[in-house]
Amino acid sequence: MTSRNKSLPASAQATVPDKAQPTLWQRYRTPLKGLVVPAVIIVLLEMIVRIGWLPAYQMPAPSEIVMTLRDLADGALWKHISASLLRVLSGFAIGASLALVFAAWVGLSREAEAYLEPTFAGLRSIPSLAWVPLLLLWLGIGETSKIVLIAIGAFFPVYLNGVAAIRGIDRKLVEVGQMYGLSRYRLTRRILLPAALPGLFTGLRSGMSLSWMFLVAAELIAATKG
Repeated sequence: MTSRNKSLPASAQATVPDKAQPTLWQRYRTPLKGLVVPAVIIVLLEMIVRIGWLPAYQMPAPSEIVMTLRDLADGALWKHISASLLRVLSGFAIGASLALVFAAWVGLSREAEAYLEPTFAGLRSIPSLAWVPLLLLWLGIGETSKIVLIAIGAFFPVYLNGVAAIRGIDRKLVEVGQMYGLSRYRLTRRILLPAALPGLFTGLRSGMSLSWMFLVAAELIAATKG
C-alpha cells in the first residue's frame, strides 16, 4: 500500500481545505434584512408627519412616541404594565388550571366527554367580544369581569390541546402500566400525564397568546389602568 500511495499524484493526496468560518456580516445578514422594511417605514412616517401630510393627532411621529415612552418610564408606565400583567397572569392561571382538569377528565373518560363536550363546543363558538356585555351585566366593571374574560380566552386552547394529547398517547404505554398493576390514579400520574406533556405545553403556549389578545378586549371594559 505504501508503494501505491507514493505513486499517486500530489493533487490526489492533498487534503480538503477546512471550510472557511462565516464572517460577522454573513452570520447576521439574513436577520438584518428583516429590519430593513420596518426601518424604512419608520423613516417615511417621521418625514410625512414632520412635513405635515399627516396630522400628528392621527399618527404621532416615531420620535414623539419614543419621547412619550421615556416620560412614562419615570413611573406611570410601570404602574400600567404591572396592572396588565396581573390581569393576564391571574386570568391565565384560572383558565389554564380549569382547562387541565377538564381535559384530563374528558380525555380519560368517554362518559365525561358525552356530558361535557357538547356544552364546551357551544361555548367555544361564542366570539370573544360577545362575552363583554354579558360579563359587564353579571360581574360589573371591576377587575373580576376582566379576569374572567381572560380566563375564558385561555381555557379553550389548553382544553382542546390537552384532550388531543391525552387521546394521542400510545396505548402500549397504558398496557404496560396495567400489566404492572398501577391504579387509575397512579397510571394517570406516572404514565398518561408525562406522555401528554408536549401537547399540554403547546396548549399552554396557545392559551397564553390568547390571554394577551383577550386582555385588549378586557381593558376596554372601563379600565383606568393597564
